[in-house]
Amino acid sequence: MHIRYADRRFGPPDIKERMELFKRLFAHLLLQTDGDADKALDHLERIGERYNLFDEQLSFDDVKDFLVKKQIISANPGQPVTLTPKGERFIRTQSLDEIFRGLKFDPNGGNHRSNFTGSGGERQTETRAYQFGDDINNIDFLKSFQNSYRRNLDTDSTLAEEDLEVFETEQHVSVATCLLLDVSHSMILYGEDRITPAKRVAMALAELIKQKYPKDALHIILFGDVAQEVTLRDLTYCGVGPYHTNTHMALRMARDILVRKKQANKQIFMITDGKPTALFENNDLYINSMGHDPRIINKTLNEAAECKRHGIPITTFMIAQDPWLVKFVEDLTEINKGRAFYASLDRLEQTVFVDFMQNRRRKVR
Repeated sequence: MHIRYADRRFGPPDIKERMELFKRLFAHLLLQTDGDADKALDHLERIGERYNLFDEQLSFDDVKDFLVKKQIISANPGQPVTLTPKGERFIRTQSLDEIFRGLKFDPNGGNHRSNFTGSGGERQTETRAYQFGDDINNIDFLKSFQNSYRRNLDTDSTLAEEDLEVFETEQHVSVATCLLLDVSHSMILYGEDRITPAKRVAMALAELIKQKYPKDALHIILFGDVAQEVTLRDLTYCGVGPYHTNTHMALRMARDILVRKKQANKQIFMITDGKPTALFENNDLYINSMGHDPRIINKTLNEAAECKRHGIPITTFMIAQDPWLVKFVEDLTEINKGRAFYASLDRLEQTVFVDFMQNRRRKVR
């Protein structure tokens, strides 16, 4: 996250601008502290003091009081500071703003389009021959008269049903998405924070769907030694554990969820930085920390094939480029006929959202 003040040539930033910057910084710290508002405030105060961000006009107490007044945090005497329900949504909306701030979208993007046409939706430039029952408001009269003229040549041009052409229209369809987040230990290994941008994506995606696509469904699955579906509220407070990577269980759980959904389109987004190292079967957890274990890999690839059989594409976002990971994802993508992206940490949010917003053309019948 990059925060800077406005160009000093135009004078120092005003209080409102500075408060907005502190809000953005606080939201980022909440992601890093797994929703621990008390700890995030402590970090905010330390950062402010270290970089001289507070002064007579705006103190740390002013920032804290502002967050309380906006009902983002709850601060009662003698008790730890906690996030309010409004504060939990604050993280999601801030995450969405952070991602969209750096994106440039096609003005027609994100409208849940389909390759199949119908009576509803947006008018397209393409036309086709009129069929009985077509909406007469979609008739392209220019092309229809051109057809009549070509048919009659020098004779009197009279429109006939065979001359009529209508504009194609696009159906808008809903989508069911399972977002799989790798919470294995490698997501914070060697001091590299990979989980924060991954969580930001999940929260922003959830807020986007809630605001713009209310008929869509989003399910969030965390996977480490085992996979578990979590609520949006749980996601706010989740963190990385000393876990291995059970990709197989995550894909199977996602498939089980999606095959029951009523949405016409279904998809899996998976964010991971490691090859599968765990497998749960017959009530036992089998682990091979070295990775690339044929027993684990083959089971996982079989699950990818099952997803394909049910018409569920898998899009994998790799935030590491370990050769073994790349090989596994290439095999998984080939079997599932899905897609894979090699995303850097500073581009992960943009990569996921460009893909989510643009990849809306799907078959619905």
